[in-house]
Amino acid sequence: MNFHYIPRNPKNLVMDSHSQSPHHIVIFPFMAKGHTIPLLHLLSHLRRRFPLVSLTLFTTAACRPFISQFLSDSATDSVSIIDLYFPQNALDGLPTCVDRPDTLPTELWAATELMQPEFEKRLQSLPVPVTFLISDMFFWWTIESASKFGIPRIIFNGMSNYTCTITPAVVKSRVFAGVQSEDELVTVPDFPWVKITRRELNPVFWPEADPSSHQFQFIMKLLIPPIKSYGLIVNSFDELEPMFSGYMRNSERIWNIGPLCLHKYSFDPTTQKLQMQQSTDRPKWFEWLEEKHKQGEGVLYIAFGSMGEISSEQMKEIEIGLEESGVNFLWAKREEIKEMEDKGFEERVKDRGIIVREWVNQWEILKHGAVKGFFSHCGWNSVMESLSCGVPMLTYPLMAEQGLNARMVVDELRAGMSTVEETTSSMKGLVKGKDLKRCVRELMEGEKGKEVREKAMEISEMAKKAMTENGSSWRNLELLMQEMCNNKSSLLMHTELLPLNGRGVNYA
Repeated sequence: MNFHYIPRNPKNLVMDSHSQSPHHIVIFPFMAKGHTIPLLHLLSHLRRRFPLVSLTLFTTAACRPFISQFLSDSATDSVSIIDLYFPQNALDGLPTCVDRPDTLPTELWAATELMQPEFEKRLQSLPVPVTFLISDMFFWWTIESASKFGIPRIIFNGMSNYTCTITPAVVKSRVFAGVQSEDELVTVPDFPWVKITRRELNPVFWPEADPSSHQFQFIMKLLIPPIKSYGLIVNSFDELEPMFSGYMRNSERIWNIGPLCLHKYSFDPTTQKLQMQQSTDRPKWFEWLEEKHKQGEGVLYIAFGSMGEISSEQMKEIEIGLEESGVNFLWAKREEIKEMEDKGFEERVKDRGIIVREWVNQWEILKHGAVKGFFSHCGWNSVMESLSCGVPMLTYPLMAEQGLNARMVVDELRAGMSTVEETTSSMKGLVKGKDLKRCVRELMEGEKGKEVREKAMEISEMAKKAMTENGSSWRNLELLMQEMCNNKSSLLMHTELLPLNGRGVNYA
């Protein structure tokens, strides 16, 4: 069988400017960091593993600076980046260039369709024919564009196999019909050990959801392209959720190719060590973490994503819980919620807590040796990064599929704790300061915290193994490239690859 061999000489990783590649991959991430970052990791991964493949990234002008900075230290010098613009005055309130794409309202997700004509024009004018397209699930309309030019489209959905399996099972069975309480646990058909509440499911999937609503119509549009698309790539790995991966494979092509945050680990395990130690421009939070680490003190990292909303009442309760817990913490806060803060909170906790208001590289924080826990909204990106670093989670889901992610971390993986009683979900619920104080202490210092930390470390080792040569995710990406390139590429050299042991098998 033909497979691409990864050269050990770093010089061989740079594309020869005179070489001609018969294959070209176009990547189009959605304009939110949680959607963009894993695809940037994939782009870097492809560049290093398949250096002769041409790569093009589509984005918006507003996202271009972040992407350029993010890729500045990667071997991506030959990647083409193309800016797209929203049409001028095409929709009231929608600018041609979104300054804060992470704050794009739900109602405007569908407005990305307005870029379709320009996208197709630029796609058609590319100098190298496109072998296949990888686009975010929110760009449902790209299946139409790809079909026009005979290009296979692969979906990146940014969610787990667990979520992609449980959600349709619940919707199809209508198990929540007649259930009045949002906190009542209901058994999911076909998965009798899985119990969830209404809170953990996006209201658009509730039986009484309004089919005329903008969000409902948009979600319905997302359900058709997977049927027509070539397949689905998932930022997960076979060993993490073998049963749900196997269930997904019964109905569509999927490739688990993550955790993508570990893409550098595939080539050099020493990259897990903090590279910022050699920098002369280290951020304040790094120096602070270093000091806590030297003192042998653990730190709780806190972040709730770039899109979720937290009420001023909840913000106050979180501050109370953290202050009374006595633990060290690093809190990455968005600048716009500063007005919700207790003005004296930061001063009172300054000896053991630090608040960072600018965007931070979450991966660099989570892999620091001082960080022993993560109080998180449970976006799938955050889940993957936390578990890849062996850091257990304290779950506080806010929106979208985060409730299901939290349920998976706590009930399926046993690598985290909920901020409320296990019989309910914190999704959209108020967590009292006294309860948070108890949970934080238990995670950082208690027996339960020790158990979930050990489990998180086990998962971390499995994740690293999946991404290294001949690991499950390594092989899945190899198989994806082989299938899409039809085994005709001179890029794929002869080497031995172990066969997969069936679908959904737990290789661990």
